Amino acid sequence: MKLLFVVNPISGGVDKEPFLKRAKKLCVKYGIDYTVFKTTGKNDEKNLKLVLDEMKPDKVVSVGGDGTTLFTSVVLKNTEYPMGIIPLGSANGMATELYINPKPVNALKDIIMSERIEGLDLLKINEKYFTLHIGDVGVNAQIINSYENDPNRGMATYGKYFVEQLLKLKPFKVKVIANNREYNETVFMVGICNARKYGTGIALNLIGNPMDGKFELVLINKIDSKSLIKAGLSKFDENFYDSQTGKVLQTQKADIIFDKPRLLQLDGEIIGKFEKLSIKILKGAVKLITTLENKYLID
Repeated sequence: MKLLFVVNPISGGVDKEPFLKRAKKLCVKYGIDYTVFKTTGKNDEKNLKLVLDEMKPDKVVSVGGDGTTLFTSVVLKNTEYPMGIIPLGSANGMATELYINPKPVNALKDIIMSERIEGLDLLKINEKYFTLHIGDVGVNAQIINSYENDPNRGMATYGKYFVEQLLKLKPFKVKVIANNREYNETVFMVGICNARKYGTGIALNLIGNPMDGKFELVLINKIDSKSLIKAGLSKFDENFYDSQTGKVLQTQKADIIFDKPRLLQLDGEIIGKFEKLSIKILKGAVKLITTLENKYLID
C-alpha cells in the first residue's frame, strides 16, 4: 500500500509533527510506503497534482482541519484517488460530521484498514469556488472577517466580534431561486450547507447529508436572545434546535441574489463580496474512505 499524506503545517495552530512521527512509525512497522506533501501557500494545487501523478498512491490522507480537507477534496475531485481525513485543525467540523475517529492515530488506522469507499458531495459556487462543509453570507461571515483581520486569536477575540456584530445587526433582502420556485425573504444570514453543523457543533439544520446529492439553504430571518440560547444549546442536544428561526430549502442547484454585494465565507475562509451566487451540487465528486461508524451510510 502507498499512502500520500497531505499536511497543512500551520492549520489551526496545531503542531502536526507529533502525529507525523507516529504515522511514520506505523507505516514502517507494517511495510507501508508513504510520502508527505506539505502545503506552503504557493502553487499547492499544481504541486500536489504533480506528486499524485508521480506517486499514484492507493490512498490519500488529509491531515488538518476543514480548510485542509477542502483543499485536498478539490484536488481529488473526479479522480480515482480515495481520501481519508485526520482531524488536526482548530475546527474539525466536517470530520465530526462524517463520524471520523477524533483520535488522529486511530483515524489513520481506520484509513489503512477500511475498504469502504463512498461518494462525498462538493458544492461549486459561481463556477469557481467550492465548499465541502458550510458557507454563509451575513452575520457569521462578518464575524469571521473581523476575526481574521485581528492579530489576536482565541475565543475571547471571537467573542468580542460576535457581540460587536450582534449590536449592529441589520436584516437584508434576498431572492432565492430553487426547485423551480422563487423565495423573497428578509434575513440576517443565508447558510449554504453540505452538512448540518458548524465546527463549533451549533446546528444550522438537521436534515443535511453530505453524501446524498443535495444541499441545504438556511434562510435565517429571526435572531434574538431566545434563538441564540437555543443555538448554543443545540451543540449539546439537537432537541434544542429552533426550526422557527427561518426556512430550510433542500435542492441540487440554486441562485441567490442579494440587495447589494455581500461578504461570503466558505469553510471558514473569506472569499469576497458577491451580489449573486449560483450554486450546484457535485454529487459524489470525492471518494471518501469511511467506516460503518458513518451514520450517513445507507445499506
